[in-house]
Amino acid sequence: MFQGASSLSLDAKGRLSVPTRHRDVLSATAGGQLTVTRHPHGCLMIFPRPAWEQFRERIAAMPLKDQWLKRLFLGNAMDVELDSTGRILISPELRAATNISRETLLLGMGSHFELWDKATHDAKEAEAIAAGLASEALQDLAF
Repeated sequence: MFQGASSLSLDAKGRLSVPTRHRDVLSATAGGQLTVTRHPHGCLMIFPRPAWEQFRERIAAMPLKDQWLKRLFLGNAMDVELDSTGRILISPELRAATNISRETLLLGMGSHFELWDKATHDAKEAEAIAAGLASEALQDLAF
């Protein structure tokens, strides 16, 4: 299970250094093999390969009416590997599609990560907080 937030910077070539606390798990569970794809909310999703394969099966089984979601998730998926220093390359196409430039935020989301342009994330988070963050969902958690 991945959780927590890390503020990270992409280098000039678009490489992201995966935080050390996640590298061992990714090496052990996925052999350092990851898949990066787009998310409809404007971020990237980064999956360890076994989690991606499960997600990909669920997406592939969606009905024809959901063809655009299939295109978004499957058509933009790129396989990457951790290099010897624990970095992954985020392709120029995926960076452009999500406006990710240099300053990013990597969020652990359980079975995968989300990679956000930091300014975009901060703006969307502030918007969600101002809107009450889906009060029904908070009530279901029974704080």
